[in-house]
Amino acid sequence: MNIKDLYIDYFISKDHKQIPSAPVVPENDPTVLFNTAGMQPLVPYLMGEKHPYGTRLCDYQKCIRTNDLDEIGDKTHHTFFEMLGNWSLGDYFKEESITFSFEFLTKTLNIPVERLAVTVFAGDDKIPRDEVSANKWKELGIKEDRIAYTTEDNFWIAGEAGPCGSDTEIFYFRSNDEIPEKFDPEDDRWVEIWNNVFMEFYKDENGNITELPQKNVDTGMGLERVAAVLEGINDNYQSSVWKDVITKIEEITNLPYEGNEKSMRIIADHIRTAVFISADPAGVKPSNTDQGYILRRLIRRAIRHAKQLNIDINSDWDLQIAEVIMEKYKKYYKEIQDNHDVVLEVLTNEKAKFGRTLEKGLREFEKIKNHLNNDTINKDLAFKLYDTYGFPIELTEELAKEHNLKVDIEGFKQKFKEHQEKSRTASAGKFKGGLSGNGEIETKYHTATHLLNAALKEVVNKDVHQKGSNITEERMRFDFSCDHKLTDEEKKQTEDLVNKWIEEGLEVTHEVMNKEEALKSGAECMFIEKYPDEVTVYSIGNISKELCGGPHVKNTNELGHFKIKKEEASSAGVRRIKAILE
Repeated sequence: MNIKDLYIDYFISKDHKQIPSAPVVPENDPTVLFNTAGMQPLVPYLMGEKHPYGTRLCDYQKCIRTNDLDEIGDKTHHTFFEMLGNWSLGDYFKEESITFSFEFLTKTLNIPVERLAVTVFAGDDKIPRDEVSANKWKELGIKEDRIAYTTEDNFWIAGEAGPCGSDTEIFYFRSNDEIPEKFDPEDDRWVEIWNNVFMEFYKDENGNITELPQKNVDTGMGLERVAAVLEGINDNYQSSVWKDVITKIEEITNLPYEGNEKSMRIIADHIRTAVFISADPAGVKPSNTDQGYILRRLIRRAIRHAKQLNIDINSDWDLQIAEVIMEKYKKYYKEIQDNHDVVLEVLTNEKAKFGRTLEKGLREFEKIKNHLNNDTINKDLAFKLYDTYGFPIELTEELAKEHNLKVDIEGFKQKFKEHQEKSRTASAGKFKGGLSGNGEIETKYHTATHLLNAALKEVVNKDVHQKGSNITEERMRFDFSCDHKLTDEEKKQTEDLVNKWIEEGLEVTHEVMNKEEALKSGAECMFIEKYPDEVTVYSIGNISKELCGGPHVKNTNELGHFKIKKEEASSAGVRRIKAILE
């Protein structure tokens, strides 16, 4: 049986409820472009909101991390991966959590106890050593010498302040060498496979630590890594997770994996991630900003490595690989099947765009390289490759690195800003994540998106639907389905209507109900697949009713004055509004 199925079945047997994987593009987390961990979609519930499914949850979550994109091509890194997780929201705590993990690993997956070791929190001047976890591990059969105590690596907090606590990490000895009696976490033959985080404290801005009224457990185990470990493989891309994809690339190229590992891994990884981004209900398309920029960069990098393997890039090589991937995942993720044709269309269109200029761009790069007076490609040349030949700056960097050259990145960024006046958050590395983005201002903006959605339905068209949102402390951004640029009159009417509702002081209420009941009652929902059978429905007076996870203000009079700053195209059939609360 598949590891995902074994995992879910085990935790269901321990009274957990399976929750659906959230989309890869988060609905209301302003801190990240993608969901980067299983806990991210659960932030409101970890902060104390009641979950419709209760206090024991489990899932497999689709995650995308792009902060180490340059590492893709080695044996262990992936941009898209699946995270297995189980949670206790104020229910069980350390002893039960550790017992569940140990039992799943040793009884369900049949991992020998002698191949396991753990780290626990060593304590500091404010929080004592975690003897509860250490004693539980010993009771279960982990020897004293296989328990290591650390401080930095075994304490978790999101940002500078917020919920925090110790964690215990579980390691597996991945080597044919004799297993050392004493566990050394620095010995890279020991691979971390699971992390159990115990959120029991709150740290304020001044560093003061207090106990939380609700103590939570948040665990995470990467599927790709565990599969490789169980199959005794040191290269993740040779495990069962990847085998069929790599085989398809070998077949297309007529080349063996051995000797061509880097390019084959990049193609496999990037096409898989592109499939999941393209299939996501958020409707992301390749572009020069945000998630669209990442999607474009992944597809274009895959194309360049396909070219290095002498693939005819004008053939349907990418679609063949995408078909293998979609066949593999459609059982678990409904959107893969629903958006099958969308995925193929995104790949086809982006390949056509890039293919037209790639050859010329590579020739231009050669020309630039041969005429340099020093070892640096200046900002003007880097921008020319981007603007004229569609080379993302990272592709220019990668090509430069292969020829021991540098690129004036800062100069390029400045020039890009001047010429494009567009955000490139996607590659600036602003990926925080965690519990930090749910402050008072974000809560107000979140509530305002509901009002804006309702106003657009009245002013523009009742068939307007939310397609995505992004909130920061400075502003809100709201994407919605619409076939035309809003007129000045439509913008003014929308703005006035939102402010009218704010001034009316409408109560914001919520209730838990069955999902079908909620939809029948007229509640709107952006990603219906992501919600469990029991859902939370937020109502603002009688003007807005939406399925949502929160957080929200109690009354609209808390919001201040709403002002639309900009209205623009986001993608085909989708418009974008940027607005502020004054």
